[in-house]
Amino acid sequence: MSADADPTERNRLDEEESPYLRQHADNPVNWQPWDEQAFEAARERDVPVFLSIGYAACHWCHVMEEESFQDEEVARLLNEQFVPVKVDREERPDVDSIYMSICQQVTGRGGWPLSAWLTPEGEPFYVGTYFPKEAKRNQPGFVGLLEDIHNSWSDPAEREEIQNRARQWTEAIESDLEETPDHPGELPDSELLTDAAAAALRGADREHGGWGRGQKFPHSGRLHLLARADHADDDGRDTYREVLVEALDAMADGGMYDHLGGGFHRYTVDREWVVPHFEKMLYDNAELARAYLAGFQVTGTDRYRDVATETLGFVERELTHPDGGFYSTLSAESAPPDDPDGDTEEGLFYVWTPAGVHDAVTARVEDDELPDGVDAERAAELFCERYGVTPGGNFENGTTVLTLAASVEAVAESAGLSTGAVAAALDAAKRATVAAREQRPRPPRDEKVLAGWNGLMISAFAEAAVVDDGSWAESAQRALAFVREHLWNAEAGRLSRRYKDVSGPRPEARESGSPGGDVKVTGYLEDYAFLARGAFDTYGATGDVDHLAFALELARVVEAEFWDAEERTLYFTPQSGESLVARPQELTDRSTPSSAGVAAQLLSALDAFVDHDRFGAVAEGVVETHAPSIEADPIQHASLVLAADDLATGHSELTLAGDRPDAWRESLATTYVPRRVLAPRPATDDELDEWLGVLGVDGTPAVWADRSARDGKLTVYACRARACSPPTHDVEEALGWFDGSE
Repeated sequence: MSADADPTERNRLDEEESPYLRQHADNPVNWQPWDEQAFEAARERDVPVFLSIGYAACHWCHVMEEESFQDEEVARLLNEQFVPVKVDREERPDVDSIYMSICQQVTGRGGWPLSAWLTPEGEPFYVGTYFPKEAKRNQPGFVGLLEDIHNSWSDPAEREEIQNRARQWTEAIESDLEETPDHPGELPDSELLTDAAAAALRGADREHGGWGRGQKFPHSGRLHLLARADHADDDGRDTYREVLVEALDAMADGGMYDHLGGGFHRYTVDREWVVPHFEKMLYDNAELARAYLAGFQVTGTDRYRDVATETLGFVERELTHPDGGFYSTLSAESAPPDDPDGDTEEGLFYVWTPAGVHDAVTARVEDDELPDGVDAERAAELFCERYGVTPGGNFENGTTVLTLAASVEAVAESAGLSTGAVAAALDAAKRATVAAREQRPRPPRDEKVLAGWNGLMISAFAEAAVVDDGSWAESAQRALAFVREHLWNAEAGRLSRRYKDVSGPRPEARESGSPGGDVKVTGYLEDYAFLARGAFDTYGATGDVDHLAFALELARVVEAEFWDAEERTLYFTPQSGESLVARPQELTDRSTPSSAGVAAQLLSALDAFVDHDRFGAVAEGVVETHAPSIEADPIQHASLVLAADDLATGHSELTLAGDRPDAWRESLATTYVPRRVLAPRPATDDELDEWLGVLGVDGTPAVWADRSARDGKLTVYACRARACSPPTHDVEEALGWFDGSE
């Protein structure tokens, strides 16, 4: 077979724009992207497919590449005996979910890199995660596995056994991801929220905050469950709020939060929230920013709002495309500060030693920046005490991950200084350490712009525009405009998932219709649902009807492409998309919220903005279909619980008719309103008719009907379950109606 006929004669990843795939473009392995050519080659050569799934910021992916994929012996085995295929899980979450499902079912665990051996039809028959090149510590070696699998495939009797196993495993994937219950449930009542919050309480780590006894991950959905349950609690208990506060404090005080630059790392490797896995993901920072804004509204704790806005500031500085879209990740690894060309290691950009702090502060802080009685050396000592920087460290090689080890008051008492003097000295030392850190080699950035993840961050900026300052809406609108320009095909009415600025000359295989960049992958449910929610939230924050119109366009595609009326569920992949061995659903919250849950929340909210009831019917159908699973394990289905609560209790609609003065946010910013829907509209019905034309809606939607402005002023209507407050010009008075205080 000629090289022209057989694409597996060379590594084809140089045709890809995914940073993760391009990291492997120089491997001696003849990597193929996930496409029909690769599987056709496997059929023609009668060899299995070796599938390796990872992402750019994945530490163990880099380890396996260094140990195996850069090795000539391993490359020879892979190239001769398999068709090796590389997948970026962030580009193809559908492929990842399918093979991760069987990995978790067979091995009891998952993770990345995900390694799977498939038949040429894509059916898996062997699966695992990271494999060392040679066997060690009860782990099989990768070389030995390749040889054993090749020998088994080449033996007719063993081949038959492999094919039988592949069919059984494929059926197991279908059962896990695709099938719906034979006996759907009924729409849960408001008790589901209480049950979910109670489950969150039972599983909480009351000593160290959050959930889990080993590694600690953020669980933003659970935080929103607790916030809602606290608001609904009529018994006067504070337990929901206590657990919420414990989790928020633990994450913000510990090493998962970047105390110099803002923003959160992925997770911590310990129960105490000290040492993080240092990658920074766009989706974590989006969801945590929203959770901290809610925490501020629930508790009135200013620091939670500060953490949220510092996180958004980090995103603006370090994860924003010059034209407004949001990049995906920062890697955990970087080169040593004193050797920019040296081998990268995890955490080097972020960790400190006492000597490093003293050098940074004494070199950059002048005496006139410090209060009386404190020089630069003393300021460095105060910084080390505040952030726990010690000679022994808490990380590798005597380095320290910064945590809030002592309060400002405790540091002041220990130093015999006023809290004001210590705060001023710490501010100066922090500016110096930030400046010094900026001189270090930076972690690599994955500059994919993903529609769904951008939607999550757009929602966070839009919420900050309501809770903190209206200027945050500018970042939301710029990102929304970027995604619409590059990933939304207005003529076809369809969304693509990934945009990437091109890395160099574009071969014909990479040509796309997006000006100046490469667009790839048909949009998934998460792309439509997350982006539509972002557009809807931006409409609520700004009153711009174009954002609402875009949210409705995306919602219509959700109904047309992802809703299955017979199964009464939303699938993760579009019905017109690529056919895989299973069509997955995404029902549980994982690193990102359940796309089905977010879609159900979105559609139930948008139901009040259209002249039909189909959106609400879809939302109810999804929740009813999966009610048995949701009720059996509510905290794993946090987003669907929130959707069910929306449907059971009704949205808290706040219709704002007319021009909004600058002060309209003041009461709303400090008031937690669960299930809140902001519904700005023009003052008069004549102006509203123009909006209806933009929206493609024939009749006046319920959320705006008979709710015009009065007396030429902003007029507010608070409504829930078809009951409304009297019209008022006072936002605070309208908010009080929701709780019965007005």
